[in-house]
Amino acid sequence: MAKSEKKEKEINVMDLPGVGAATAEKLASAGFDDLLSIAVASIGTLTDAAGVSEAVARKIIQAARDGLDMGFQSGTDMLNKRNKVIKIKSGSENIDNMLSGGFESGAITECFGQYGSGKTQIGHVLAVSCQKDDSEAIAVYIDTENTFRPERITQFAEGFGLDPEKVLGNIKVARAFNSDHQMLLAEKVEDLIKEGNKVKIVIVDSLTAHFRAEFVGRGTLADRQQKLNKHMHVLALLADKHNLCVYVTNQVMAKPDAFFGDPTEAIGGHIVGHNSTFRIYLRRGKKNTRVAKLVDSPNLPDAECIFNVTENRLEDA
Repeated sequence: MAKSEKKEKEINVMDLPGVGAATAEKLASAGFDDLLSIAVASIGTLTDAAGVSEAVARKIIQAARDGLDMGFQSGTDMLNKRNKVIKIKSGSENIDNMLSGGFESGAITECFGQYGSGKTQIGHVLAVSCQKDDSEAIAVYIDTENTFRPERITQFAEGFGLDPEKVLGNIKVARAFNSDHQMLLAEKVEDLIKEGNKVKIVIVDSLTAHFRAEFVGRGTLADRQQKLNKHMHVLALLADKHNLCVYVTNQVMAKPDAFFGDPTEAIGGHIVGHNSTFRIYLRRGKKNTRVAKLVDSPNLPDAECIFNVTENRLEDA
């Protein structure tokens, strides 16, 4: 009983050493209003947010970690967690079979390819299909390239047999005008969830457009990658903490040193590659089809499939 009471008490931020009412308010305003967000924060970040010394910040973080089960888990525990994974269907059996049932929650799925390869179309479809089995599901769409089209959502909603007006009402869209704004919007998703919104998917279209435009030249590469890494860590934490699906699109470039094979390479380098759980390469096929190739996955073999983008659905070719 004493142990249970102790655990119950430890989940309160106010019970952390060095955290009074004023500090707790500062932490909450910076987004650190639960033990997990504090436990995974860096000392520097907490120092800036709460205005405390490094020594105090270290104590706060350590106490938050002690209050949570941050140690090792058994394989059985991990399997039980995997059983809670939700698969969001694309409407194309070929794509869903390639992904062993659909786009996975608790993970970041990246689609990269040239313009017109179907990246944005898949994003629109997922914003609709997540509502197919749950009418309260919310899709968050962070639009960086002005590609979100409500008319397209209406067409896909009709294709899924859903009410277009209700579907549109359950999609929260925000236009990001620069990389800092984009990062802020990703952090704001946490607030939407705390307000009671049942967020099932976060779509970022596209992930790298602003970073690519703002950081030009080799001299800025380190800064760009550092910001991109931080942004993807926020998205990964959202996916893991709230068991939601994160879908990001990515631009490509041609490798100048590639003499054989496909010279297409995704922007963002190893940072994006390592932070993405699943990576899908999209390209145009014959007779206006699209080819999706699964190039990276922790549990699925490399595979390829063909699909069509029609007026109101994705169809198998």
